[in-house]
Amino acid sequence: MPQQDHLTARLVVDDDFEVAPVNNRLFGSFVEHLGRCVYTGIYEPDHPTADEHGFRKDVIDLVKELGATTIRYPGGNFVSGYRWEDGIGPKQERPRRLDLAWHSTETNEFGLHEMAEWLEATGGNELMEAVNLGTRGLQEALDLLEYANVPGGTELSERRRANGADKPFDIRMWCLGNEMDGPWQLGHKSAEDYGMLAASVAAGMRQIDPDVELVVCGSSAHGMPTFGKWEQTVLEKTYENVNFVSCHAYYQPFFKEDGTRDMASFLASGVDMDGFIKDVAATIDATKAHLKSAHDVYISFDEWNVWYQGEEPSKTPEGIGNWPVAPRLLEDIYTAADAVVFGDLMITLLKNADRVRAASLAQLVNVIAPIMTEPGGPAWRQTTFHPFSVTARLAKGGTVLEPKLSAGTVDTPRYGEVDGVNAVAVRCADGSLAVFAVNRSLEATAEFEIRLQDGAQPASVEAQTLHDDDLFAANTLYDQNRVTPHANGSGHVRCRVRRGPRLPRAGELDRPRTSSDAMGRAVRPEKDGSHGPAPGRAEGPDRPGKRVMLESDGRSA
Repeated sequence: MPQQDHLTARLVVDDDFEVAPVNNRLFGSFVEHLGRCVYTGIYEPDHPTADEHGFRKDVIDLVKELGATTIRYPGGNFVSGYRWEDGIGPKQERPRRLDLAWHSTETNEFGLHEMAEWLEATGGNELMEAVNLGTRGLQEALDLLEYANVPGGTELSERRRANGADKPFDIRMWCLGNEMDGPWQLGHKSAEDYGMLAASVAAGMRQIDPDVELVVCGSSAHGMPTFGKWEQTVLEKTYENVNFVSCHAYYQPFFKEDGTRDMASFLASGVDMDGFIKDVAATIDATKAHLKSAHDVYISFDEWNVWYQGEEPSKTPEGIGNWPVAPRLLEDIYTAADAVVFGDLMITLLKNADRVRAASLAQLVNVIAPIMTEPGGPAWRQTTFHPFSVTARLAKGGTVLEPKLSAGTVDTPRYGEVDGVNAVAVRCADGSLAVFAVNRSLEATAEFEIRLQDGAQPASVEAQTLHDDDLFAANTLYDQNRVTPHANGSGHVRCRVRRGPRLPRAGELDRPRTSSDAMGRAVRPEKDGSHGPAPGRAEGPDRPGKRVMLESDGRSA
């Protein structure tokens, strides 16, 4: 079916229909001992900006600007072979170990204490700690919890105090292993075996600290052969003692038979993520009903991103004599098109805020990350930095409104016919309205209309666009600000209807165009009948490679 050259879409905003409050944990991220995420990423004692702890202050500033909240640590695949006690005590006495997950050498110069200190430096971000259930089990998890959370009076808690942390770390969120369904995982287990182990670890941890929040491993991808059955088996065994089940998903434009990338399906990646969430939610509900439980379990989408798996940056070192320290691994350079897909995924997480109560962008620095660094050199923002930072700034503390969206459709090889525009509205903490929208079409521009409730008329509208005329434009060491937000004045206000920015088409592969995301600001009337400012935002990729966040005064974006 030939693609349309023009799409129309309308989002109706109605405060009477809410999805859920936005949990700040939706804007979490992930720091793993992988490649240069830790070493020369967040930690580089010889860097010109390093503080007294060896933390790069230029990176800390960017993490604050990004708006990341909960940080998952220390893995990831890494955690399945990790001995947490290697990373405590005097640094000069810590052992060097082989990291089998990424075929590297771990120096253990950075461990639990350093992570806690780094989180304080970033503004007091929450730590989400993962325990090793690959090569270890119940006793080691209990030891770590005692070391971290018990105030004092025991050998382990007093050891923590002797190592410089007089007060407990008071870690609330704990991951019970990582991707234990994956054959690549060190200590990979069947759902039956993992479920039994996770159940015993969860029960034991609650005997020490009843108020911990526990995340049990779900499937490491929507397409895993064991998906569905894995969740059912694991939840049947752990349901009453866990708070979350994890989801992991990465997206990339796969190659088609003709050698070109399937960009049409890539732009609609949010369709798969949405289906993944709904499938897992249905399994949670079925388990709850089967067990006749009054307990609620939510989703922790604690790994998600665009990741070009299997391509050159993701190839790990090889050879028994080749175990480098902090090699350059998974250092994908993100394009404008990637930023649009990234925005689509963020919208999908918000639309499912009633089921997804935590999420972790994987990862934070250098490794498939929004922040890049050079050893001894600068740090800069990748294209994906901007959609995350703007969404976090506007949506934190807000409430997601039920999406009432009508849109023209586009055809994709992988997902069939999908909505050409994806959008969601959030009533912000200050009472303003944020609208996020993306145009998934490679061919069509989109006329995007936001219809407010009767009597509500914007006093001001702000909108910005993040875009580039080249679909594959990127921010690099040598051109760090190629793709950045800029003002977009294509929208207008008409009576009680706010028309969003015009969303250009995503662009053709042989003639790269731009894609865009739009952010607008709308206002609702105050109780006295006046109109007070209410921020709103819409994101919409006109064409991939362009992210829009419109900014204008007195007119709509």
